[in-house]
Amino acid sequence: MKMETRIKTVVGSVALLSLIGSSFAKQEPLNISGVYPHLTMFNKHGECGSGAVVPWAGKLWAITYGPHMPNGSSDKLYEIAPDLKQTIRPESIGGTPANRMIHKESNQLFIGPYVISGEGDVRVIPVKNMPGRLTGNARHLTDPSGKIYYATMEEGLYSLDVNTLAVKELIADGNRKQPLQNGVVSHLPGYHGKGLYSGQGRVVYANNGEKSTAAKANPTTPSGALAQWFGEGDWQLVRRNQFTELTGPNGIHGSENPKTDPIWGMGWDARSLLLGLLEDGGWSFYRLPKGSHSYDGAHGWNTEWPRIREIAEADLLATMHGTFWKFPATFSKANSAGIAPRSNYLKVIGDFCRWNDNVVMGCDDSAKAEFLNTRSFKAKHGAPKQSNSNLWFVEPEQLDGFGPVIGRGSVWLRDEVKVNTPSDPYLFSGYDHRQLCLTHSTLSPVTFTLEVDTTGTGAWTTLRRITLKPNGTEILFFDEEEAGTWIRLAANKNATGVTAHFQYRTRDPRTAQNDPLFNGIAIPEKDAATAGVMRSLAYNRLGLALADGGYYELNPKMEFTKVNDDKKAAELIKAVAQPAKAFSVDAASAIMEEDGKRYRFPKSDAFSEDGSRVCREVATERDLLNLHGTFYELPARNAQGMAKIRPVATHNLAIHDFCSHNGLLLFTGLNDGAADGHIFRSADGKAAVWAGVVDDLWKLGKPRGEGGPWKDTAVKAGVPSDPYIMTAYDKKSVKLSASTATRITLEVDIDGTGLWVPYKTFEVKAGEMVLHEFPEAFSAYWVRATSDHDTTAITWFVYE
Repeated sequence: MKMETRIKTVVGSVALLSLIGSSFAKQEPLNISGVYPHLTMFNKHGECGSGAVVPWAGKLWAITYGPHMPNGSSDKLYEIAPDLKQTIRPESIGGTPANRMIHKESNQLFIGPYVISGEGDVRVIPVKNMPGRLTGNARHLTDPSGKIYYATMEEGLYSLDVNTLAVKELIADGNRKQPLQNGVVSHLPGYHGKGLYSGQGRVVYANNGEKSTAAKANPTTPSGALAQWFGEGDWQLVRRNQFTELTGPNGIHGSENPKTDPIWGMGWDARSLLLGLLEDGGWSFYRLPKGSHSYDGAHGWNTEWPRIREIAEADLLATMHGTFWKFPATFSKANSAGIAPRSNYLKVIGDFCRWNDNVVMGCDDSAKAEFLNTRSFKAKHGAPKQSNSNLWFVEPEQLDGFGPVIGRGSVWLRDEVKVNTPSDPYLFSGYDHRQLCLTHSTLSPVTFTLEVDTTGTGAWTTLRRITLKPNGTEILFFDEEEAGTWIRLAANKNATGVTAHFQYRTRDPRTAQNDPLFNGIAIPEKDAATAGVMRSLAYNRLGLALADGGYYELNPKMEFTKVNDDKKAAELIKAVAQPAKAFSVDAASAIMEEDGKRYRFPKSDAFSEDGSRVCREVATERDLLNLHGTFYELPARNAQGMAKIRPVATHNLAIHDFCSHNGLLLFTGLNDGAADGHIFRSADGKAAVWAGVVDDLWKLGKPRGEGGPWKDTAVKAGVPSDPYIMTAYDKKSVKLSASTATRITLEVDIDGTGLWVPYKTFEVKAGEMVLHEFPEAFSAYWVRATSDHDTTAITWFVYE
């Protein structure tokens, strides 16, 4: 029987039935945009992420993790039946686990510290026998039928007997001052381990972080490691970069043909994503674009457990840096074609699997510890009071329909380049618009050769040759005829300060209209009938203090209870209060400031500083910025923050508050009487919330707006304007005028790191308007203007 015949999404009148407690609601679990509130998982710690989700023994099994719990925690092992009845297993001992492997010979699932038989019986590996933050499993090199490997996040490696559960320490877990059983003390650089896999005579391990003060602030700090182990001694370093997932064609089961099967590894650096391939005993590396920068950060905390997994389709599904990727199960050096973006997403996903007719994703939704993700324009105590996360059920075809795909990345970024030394191959397919900005600081001309591997067979042909003048810059666009799987570059001489940065995106099919699922949310022209501020108080309780008085609490059935407690209401209002003057507005644009820098954004005259929520964390270490009618994905400050922001959608709604709870995104600020499957009201009609998931936001209107750095602004010659956002907008144009004749030069920050390059200089006559339309494929993070003369100027961007 298919799952959808038993479990229905709440739409239309079903929501109303759920509110009055009908018999239908008792039979059918409440489903809101693929989230079942009753499946919420929780712990007593600063974070509660989903480490692994695996179908096994007729059930779905899930584990959660606390942030740093090498010796156990309040986290649980969850068993979920096909009818979505959730059972918390009494064997639970917690920790920070994200490992999972199915061992075919013993017919057991190894998930966290738990060993589950084919009949669903659970055994536990005691913490004292195998301490550490368990992050990965791999098949054994010499006894694959009788033993498996466990790795920890602090470089520990254990061998486990699958029958007796006897443990042997091979490399000591880094949390211990002394080895447990005389295991090797590791000197591998980096920390915050993620992936483990074995094959080709070795065990491969990845970590994606660094323990240093610099790593907590600067995402370009050297960090992470890809390593391998040949049966004795310490890990051997392969590449000093941040790496996460390690897997192969047989995925969660481990290599079926360990002598010949490839091993794939995913990672990243400040330039782009990295894809590693171990084949025939040697490593090759490729680069892919980043869809989001919320995962950056040299400490490694912002990235959970990206995966490459089978989902009962011809291609595998990969998650990495905010993109759902199509990943070919046959990926190899001679057959490297087929990697393609499917869509961008906003959720934080720790693991996923195919279960019945859905792809089920374990998420990291609501952490009470915001870690390093604090900001002056966020409420000081807006985080949940208890960490909680949920599963997200997605139909496979939905994976192609979330956010329109963007991808940004470099093969060189301010690098010293050696003569005739090719860059890593960079993905060249899968996007409608492709742009390359090439710049260098060499004091003589440099010729760059662009080569493509057309079909992914490793055969390279010349695409173009570009000669740049000393300290030169050129922006290139590629048409549909310039096709290929991979592209790489080489210079004809040693060159300094070289950047080769790619900006890709697909066409955004959205219109300016919001999807009907947002009907009922107030608009600026009319005051909301119900408004208030919210806070997740516990895994099963959300508090709502109304703007006009009154306090309510919401349970997982989405039922409100009125609480006559003015003290609770006052405490909540004070804790989550939006800081005053979170942003400012002038005639030209809305202005945000962070870490001493000013950034400008489109504004709408319909909005003002009215106390509505501006910024809040909506997934662990991910902020949502709500500025003048547009939602933006805002990376944490340690991931370059505002500089790497991305518009998600322009809604032009009067949303009063928003918060994360039970895996849901909730809004207040609703019209009177509005009702559909996403709106839930109290019995007296005074309290109401809209409920969905953060990735519903893609169904709002496409990003658009008007504004600029100058509007009738007195400007000084040679002084650049504030940066104005440009990234991820579709059709773009600019109007320029000045009170006196001048030349206005537009510069663009091509990669969000402050690498400004000239775009175009415009001759502007006194009192005349110059209109310029940007090429359809053109993209940049930020744009700024500089005038040759003192004048009063307008530089006005229109994004449609």
